[in-house]
Amino acid sequence: MRKVILFIAMSLDGYIADREGNVDWLGGQGNEEEMVDTYSEFVSHVDTVVMGWNTYHQIITELSPDEWGYKDLTSYVITHNDYPSTERIRFSNESPCKLIKALKQEEGKDIWICGGANIVHQLMSEDLIDIYYVSVIPILLGTGIRLFDDIDQKIPLKLVKTQSYDGITDLVYEHRGTHYDSKTRNL
Repeated sequence: MRKVILFIAMSLDGYIADREGNVDWLGGQGNEEEMVDTYSEFVSHVDTVVMGWNTYHQIITELSPDEWGYKDLTSYVITHNDYPSTERIRFSNESPCKLIKALKQEEGKDIWICGGANIVHQLMSEDLIDIYYVSVIPILLGTGIRLFDDIDQKIPLKLVKTQSYDGITDLVYEHRGTHYDSKTRNL
């Protein structure tokens, strides 16, 4: 069965965006020689990306306005607005949990949860995330959009990988209830 993977970056104090919703602080401490391309390895194992409207809007207006960065993936954008879907970008007003449950039943590679915090919170509330791949950025924001909000349950995790480069620390946890063989995947 396909795995649902949260692959996201956050500040050391747990925010995925500053108080204005900006992510211009994403990056290491500036040592280009230490940079590691974790994205290419990760994305080779996924064929679907799920995000909320705010994340989608930020991508098309700020981060990559000239080219859709996920053209090789099927993208699902969860929104209450009615937008026409394309072959690769599908707008959905389904709940994130219902969408993920349906996608997990389909054939394919793993499913990437790209953001935002509201989507993550809903999926965590129903314990639908199999792997948490969080890159901790060397900055304290003090306030902003928090990645992990209050949930009503404990989610047991197992640390399967750590990696540090340019001041960034990648933490990869798998759900202890998930039968996932981390030895077969080089996350």
